[in-house]
Amino acid sequence: MTERSGVICAGNWIVDLVHDVDRWPNESELVRIAAQTRGIGGGPANVISALAKLETGLPLYPMGAIGEDEHGAFILEECRRLGLPTSRLTKKPGIATAHTHVMSVAGQSRTFFYQGGANDALSADDFPPGTFADTPARIFYLGYLTLLGDLDRRTQDGSTNAARVLERAKQAGLLTCVDLVSIHHPEFPRIVSSAAPFVDVLISNEIEAAQATRTDVEHDVITDPDTLLSMARAMLDLGVGRAVVLHCAQRVVWVGADGDSHVVEIVPLRPNEIASHLGAGDAFCAGLLYGVHEGFEPDRAIQLGVATAKASLKGLTATSAISPSAIEGL
Repeated sequence: MTERSGVICAGNWIVDLVHDVDRWPNESELVRIAAQTRGIGGGPANVISALAKLETGLPLYPMGAIGEDEHGAFILEECRRLGLPTSRLTKKPGIATAHTHVMSVAGQSRTFFYQGGANDALSADDFPPGTFADTPARIFYLGYLTLLGDLDRRTQDGSTNAARVLERAKQAGLLTCVDLVSIHHPEFPRIVSSAAPFVDVLISNEIEAAQATRTDVEHDVITDPDTLLSMARAMLDLGVGRAVVLHCAQRVVWVGADGDSHVVEIVPLRPNEIASHLGAGDAFCAGLLYGVHEGFEPDRAIQLGVATAKASLKGLTATSAISPSAIEGL
């Protein structure tokens, strides 16, 4: 493990079309778009872009599926601009590259209209046995579980294709990390529990954790430290190998398989400092993974994640405002 270096970022590769609006309209009502921005998005794209812009020096490897279209060409162009290899981004003929129309209200939240395209066609066959045998990478990151189409599908043994891929990565000696997404999926808990035994670090926000653990509490209670710790322990009990990390706007909790737990409070940015919430969770994940890769203590890894997320909030796209200064001194 110590001889390996770098991060494979696999799963959802998306083109985000961000529309800046001043308010969310009522049904049948019109609202003007003040500005439009295009960027790559999805867990792997955001995480690998953030790591590249932090200039950590880690080798970075994109992996996933795109279409043979304008959006796919844009993803390849952005990867090359960041100095990332593109040989593991598989082209799916006749299928559109996944893309999302993001409606963003400054200082508030954002809403997504998503077309799955090539992401839904990414399958276990794109990660055949031997895929990870010769990789020099230390970490295999897969995101977003529950938004991976074919990989989320149930196999004959009741597991999922994503679980098979994660198992192959673990057997090859990689540390596996998985991120979730806030989506209403009828099999959300089952998909997470099937993958959990092959996951070393599971990362989630409070909403996703509640879905995965079937936790039903009031909105103002779900971010309470005791609730977050309880949900993290329940997710750890599914078989996660090393740690469960839950994040929300107020705090981050880390619960390790060794029984160690950490709660880190977050000092929020002022509303006028926030350009967009798009990709803040992925930026947190990038900083955290850098800390995990380097073997930092949980508190330091969390602080790296928080600092990267705060930098992300200051840009209109997921990673446009991230730079090495985000984590200087941490």
